[in-house]
Amino acid sequence: MATFLAHIKVNEGKGKRFEEIARDLFSATHKNEDDVVRYEYWRGSESHSYYTSASFKDYLGFLKHQVSSHHEELASELREITTEIKIEWIDPIQGASQLVETDHQIPPSELGELAASYSERMPANAQPWWLELRN
Repeated sequence: MATFLAHIKVNEGKGKRFEEIARDLFSATHKNEDDVVRYEYWRGSESHSYYTSASFKDYLGFLKHQVSSHHEELASELREITTEIKIEWIDPIQGASQLVETDHQIPPSELGELAASYSERMPANAQPWWLELRN
């Protein structure tokens, strides 16, 4: 499994467009991807702040999402209207979540160079303190 929380800051005046993109990504992700478990967008309490919570069956499912045509099509515009997108890998507590642990996987070459690049920039490495607490 791979679960993340994205912390997003949107440029002032771009919230409406961001939410349109979020709806498009939500729809396309749930319609076209078999490895998605959860994929949702949220408004934050701070002005112009948003969150994405997402879980995929595994890290390779996350990479497939990142390189999908629907994600790639909208990613460049997202970069233009946001000031920050920070991916925070999170790990479910067994017995307090129905999700399974977040673990990194090396992408196979057939996923391509873009997937390899995402893997290098956004590895889902288990934090040492997680490993100490996992059942």
